[in-house]
Amino acid sequence: MDMEQVKGRHLGDIRLYALSTCGWCAKTKDLLNRLGVEYWYVFVDQLPSDEMESALREVEKHNPSGSFPTLVINGSKTIVGFKEAEIREALK
Repeated sequence: MDMEQVKGRHLGDIRLYALSTCGWCAKTKDLLNRLGVEYWYVFVDQLPSDEMESALREVEKHNPSGSFPTLVINGSKTIVGFKEAEIREALK
């Protein structure tokens, strides 16, 4: 599965799993852009079906409910949903 890279300040491995039609996903992506951090993202709903299955399994490793947005920081910290204060704190 290919993820799109957004350039910015490198604060670790930041990955956003999102849906192209999700308003909360758009808000999370916008916040990351405003914070100026480097991150990788993928719109899971726009992947071919075989890649979508793989992406959903990856999301469920970090977020068993499989909901979006799922933000994974350094493979260990997971933030589910648009939680601006929690995202800001995690990226200080």
